[in-house]
Amino acid sequence: MCGITGIWGDTNPILVKSMMDSIAHRGPDAEGMYTPANQSGNLGHRRLSIMDPKGGDQPIYGEVPTRAIIANGEIYNFPQLRSNLQEQSDFQTSSDSEAILRLYEDRGVSAIEELDGMYAFAIADGDKLLVARDPIGIKPLYYGEMGGAWVFASELKAISQHCNNVKEFPPGSYYHSDQGFSTFYSVPDLYPDSSVDVEALIARVRQTVEESVIKRLMSDVPLGAFLSGGLDSSIIAAVAKQHKQELHTFSVGIGNSRDLEAARLVSAHLGTIHHEYIITPEEVNAKLPEIIYFLESFDQDLVRSAIPCYFTSRMAADYVKVILTGEGADELFAGYTYYKDIPDEEILHKELRRSVSSLHNINLQRVDRMTMAHAIEGRVPFLDLNMIELGQQIPANLKLVGEPLVEKWILRKAFEDMLPSEIVWRKKEQFDEGSGTVDMLEEMLSQKMTTAEAKNYQTKYSHITLRSPEECFYHNIFMDVFKNYEVVSSNVARWSERPV
Repeated sequence: MCGITGIWGDTNPILVKSMMDSIAHRGPDAEGMYTPANQSGNLGHRRLSIMDPKGGDQPIYGEVPTRAIIANGEIYNFPQLRSNLQEQSDFQTSSDSEAILRLYEDRGVSAIEELDGMYAFAIADGDKLLVARDPIGIKPLYYGEMGGAWVFASELKAISQHCNNVKEFPPGSYYHSDQGFSTFYSVPDLYPDSSVDVEALIARVRQTVEESVIKRLMSDVPLGAFLSGGLDSSIIAAVAKQHKQELHTFSVGIGNSRDLEAARLVSAHLGTIHHEYIITPEEVNAKLPEIIYFLESFDQDLVRSAIPCYFTSRMAADYVKVILTGEGADELFAGYTYYKDIPDEEILHKELRRSVSSLHNINLQRVDRMTMAHAIEGRVPFLDLNMIELGQQIPANLKLVGEPLVEKWILRKAFEDMLPSEIVWRKKEQFDEGSGTVDMLEEMLSQKMTTAEAKNYQTKYSHITLRSPEECFYHNIFMDVFKNYEVVSSNVARWSERPV
């Protein structure tokens, strides 16, 4: 996990160095810059060393000195790629990022389709530039233009001060300096089989989740797991613990919140090395500007869920550099309450597919920004491509079952023998609700902005939908922490825009 920046079509090392400095939190271990002899541009890299800590600094150079790569993320199938390329490629490091470059040298642009992982990378090849982002958008990337040059960076804060037309780089896409943008992946629209063998499908769900977690245990540095005590994070921790003798788990909450109690139960059941942190209103109030700055959003729901994620990440950074999280299960298995209000199974199936496709600038943005704010790498097993494909094939009547409806039924059944019953069948709660953050925020922020003040604020910024005094308060902080806040604001995604 790292941070990448660059400019192409012009050379400006001072600009690129400035962008690198603004995302230094993403890569505190090393930095590097590539400037080709032909002055086509500059590529900048900040490194958080996960694979090959001693030898994987970037840029990594190709078979010719005019070819180089900078990358952010992890390629989980890099051992297989490396093995397949060993005869024709002279590997200089044990880094997974080098496998991308060697595969590109062997296959060209089509190499992207063979990558299994989360990534954003740029390859300079002579006067050509290739930039790509992973299929789901787990790793962030933004781009814009400046004086005819093409500029890109891992976070908005690195690019927003230099470009006025910044856009999010679309997931599952690549950009070539000669050809522009192309799409190589979209979430498959697979028709569920209503005649499926339910027991066989339950077994397949379990196997696919287990394979997804095992794949993400690859690391040359300490690895742990977030543990809210909810179903999703508990499943991830349970599978990981089966394959790791020692597993650190992390929880946060307000006093004796439901999440803390449930997480203690799961940790004791699994035998993890458990850590917890109690959040106070005073600390949240003091850290809100920093949280919103790293998050790059003022969306009420996103900020609420970012608060416990921020403090969990801060605590985890004292023990590990890689963390497993449970994001994606709600979208794959119909975990949110509003899904229960969709009576038509075909419409629900389409909404679930749309939800997975929309994760890149909402939940995945939160996980990336809060973990990287503390220089740890978040990995999301539920968003493995095999897991996504399977999720699209499961009938809706196996995701929402019973009266009243039980969400994520098939996922619960797949792991009911691995976790305590009260965890397997625990009612779904948002991270911010179970941790007690919502109640604390409502009490704390009621003193910050009155309803009348919020109405005046909404009138002043009528071009933006601000849904509550709480969101107005977040927006006000947002404007304070970003110099060119309008550029950043244009890239803020909203939970409220999700159709029912």
